[in-house]
Amino acid sequence: MNISDNIENLKGVGKKTAQLLNKLNIKTILDLILYFPTDYETLSLNKKISNCEDKEKISLECLVESINKDIRVKGNMIISSIVLNDGETTFIAKWFNQPYIKKGFLVNNSYNLSGTIKIQKNGSRVLMNAKILGRDKSGNSISPKYQLTKGLTNNFFYKYTNEALNSFVINENLPQELLSKFSLCSLDFAIRKIHKPDTKEELKLATDRLKFQELFAYSIKIGVMKEKRLLNNQGIPFKIAPELINLKEKLPFQLTEAQSKAVREILIDSKKPVAMNRLLQGDVGSGKTVVALIVIFNAIFNGYQAVMMAPTEILAKQHYLDFIEILKDFSVRIAFLASSTSNKEKISIKEKLKAGELDLVIGTHALIEDNVEFENLGIIVTDEQHRFGVNQRARLYNKRVNTDVLVMSATPIPRTLSLCLYGDLDVSIIDKLPPGRKKIDTFWFSKKEKGKVYDLLSMELKEGRQGYVVCPLVEENETMELNSVQQLSEELRSNNLKGFVIESLYGKMKQKEKDAIMERFKNKEIDVLVSTTVIEVGVNVPNSTVMIIEDAERFGLSQLHQLRGRVGRGKYKSYCYLIADGKSQVTKQRMETMVKSNDGFYIAEQDLKIRGSGQVFGIKQHGDENFMLANPIDDMKILICASEEAKKIMKSAKEEDILLKTSIAQRLESEKKLICFN
Repeated sequence: MNISDNIENLKGVGKKTAQLLNKLNIKTILDLILYFPTDYETLSLNKKISNCEDKEKISLECLVESINKDIRVKGNMIISSIVLNDGETTFIAKWFNQPYIKKGFLVNNSYNLSGTIKIQKNGSRVLMNAKILGRDKSGNSISPKYQLTKGLTNNFFYKYTNEALNSFVINENLPQELLSKFSLCSLDFAIRKIHKPDTKEELKLATDRLKFQELFAYSIKIGVMKEKRLLNNQGIPFKIAPELINLKEKLPFQLTEAQSKAVREILIDSKKPVAMNRLLQGDVGSGKTVVALIVIFNAIFNGYQAVMMAPTEILAKQHYLDFIEILKDFSVRIAFLASSTSNKEKISIKEKLKAGELDLVIGTHALIEDNVEFENLGIIVTDEQHRFGVNQRARLYNKRVNTDVLVMSATPIPRTLSLCLYGDLDVSIIDKLPPGRKKIDTFWFSKKEKGKVYDLLSMELKEGRQGYVVCPLVEENETMELNSVQQLSEELRSNNLKGFVIESLYGKMKQKEKDAIMERFKNKEIDVLVSTTVIEVGVNVPNSTVMIIEDAERFGLSQLHQLRGRVGRGKYKSYCYLIADGKSQVTKQRMETMVKSNDGFYIAEQDLKIRGSGQVFGIKQHGDENFMLANPIDDMKILICASEEAKKIMKSAKEEDILLKTSIAQRLESEKKLICFN
């Protein structure tokens, strides 16, 4: 058996189970091993079985007195059992159709077990379907929790991962010198303990190692991208087009000093005979798009084609309409290309691009497709950099030979962090908002006070304004008790906002549905849009003046700030209402920061201070850049260390360092996960 084998090759995994695992994108044994817990539960072990009720879930420490023979009963069911003692009472633990379970126990050894109590007719208590737990120094047990699909349980999932880990040794793939320098544990230890930690200390060791692994591999990938770019550094030396003066006169507003500075930096960079790779960073509403428009305009009037990409079709369409309006007096040929574009139109646009009959195409990631060709591509602009990521960036670099690239981000992050995350890019920053941009008044309400919040929204709606309501989850989640979009919409229609037009918008909707709803919202046919964070990057609706964020404690500061930036875009006073209970100090600090400031860069700094290096027991899987554990914002210290070490490897002429760099780069070409790269 090989670690890259199909998951069905693993003992105990049948066709039905494999189908369930496939839903989690677990197709190989390696996928299973790298599907980490999303959280950990700490359970007290101080309870005795004699004090337990029927069907009560408990955790306790007990000694194995004896191991019974398996019993096969009617229907071919196998009952396995062992005799245990918790220091006061001797009792039985039972399992059904799990004969392998007894292999984990030895007579006269103590174990921490978690299971469900069943009280028999004679009053005796049986521990059903127990599992072995780890234990920390305080005597508490640690139980991993996985994000699973219906039909899979934590117990069964743990059984499969245990079987896989017992079948393989995970080879080390970082130099011992590096491990010693940062006191990192082995990769084998880390992967085993992330699934089954005996102590909090072991979990932290495992987590730190795997985060370093991901961030180191990411940094090598960034370095290799930059290396490839510099090998072919012949760029287009653009001139400053005289038509820029005419464009400036046609703009509906005057550029701020911060915008003008960014334009100067980018145009100076574009004049160089090397290909430009630049990040334009600016707060929500700082005017990045008009800077991009000027740079694109200059490339077009130098005789080249341009591309502008946005992460969502809604945003791409907004850019398209804005550019059409501003450039209507210039002979610029513009097209829109996205997944919703008809096949006939797509073919026509692609033919025109190849023939040089279009100057500018605006769209979504469909523009990265291999069959999109250009006659004379001069510049690529991508909006909302954090939505594209390093993999998409790499595809862009491969598409162009000597084309300039400008990427934009509305996520303010400290410069130190941006140098690590975007090491393949130079950075320009717009650090001031346009003077006409009104401050958004932000207020924090407890969940008991939410009625007041919707009364305030109702007042704005009666004045002819519109509003957003954001909640974190689409489907109901009993454990988190968070409001779903559908449920909240119905509540508002029936109660607080009766008589107003309310629509729902969420990630799983078809693109056409999303676009239709957003178009109606823009046209003032909808009063309130109840949504998940799909409006975080959305259209500009100047008439929308209220942003309500339900369960605001479930969002990070930067995300809250991004959401708030959807309002305050017109001439009307705007408001953001955060609904959250301040039970934790972190929640309190976040809400107070939002109320205090509208400055995205200040908020980003506070976010780092509040979150520090992340909470070990709050691990969540992170999809961006295929990180499973690492979060560049939370784990900034680890990222900086990993980035520095990666730079040393990139510069080194040692044979072993060149081999390491090459092996990581080759692995990441075929394997998206950043942890096991050889």
